[in-house]
Amino acid sequence: MSSKLHVKKGDVVRVVAGNEKGKEGKILRVFPARDRVIVEGVNMRIRHMKPSQAYPQGGRVEREMPIHVSNVMPLDRKGVPTRVGRKAIEDSETGKTRWVRYAKTTGEELDN
Repeated sequence: MSSKLHVKKGDVVRVVAGNEKGKEGKILRVFPARDRVIVEGVNMRIRHMKPSQAYPQGGRVEREMPIHVSNVMPLDRKGVPTRVGRKAIEDSETGKTRWVRYAKTTGEELDN
């Protein structure tokens, strides 16, 4: 059973711990069951590929590898790393409530 994560695909994040500390990028993929994310341009590793249609010669390909979700923080509109909170917002036209993520530093919503 996986829990909700504080980031999602498409968020711009900064790495706050580990070998890649200080780098920023967009989240390309999320693995909630393993609590890991793939961030664009972060944790680059060389993969040895067998020849295939995509790589007819095979060879070495550099690609992003997953890092733990606790090592990244989303950026608010000013580009500052922020913790994430959740609050219920009532939709005016339907009357239903929905949960949105918000930045703890500024209080602005992260979900559009």
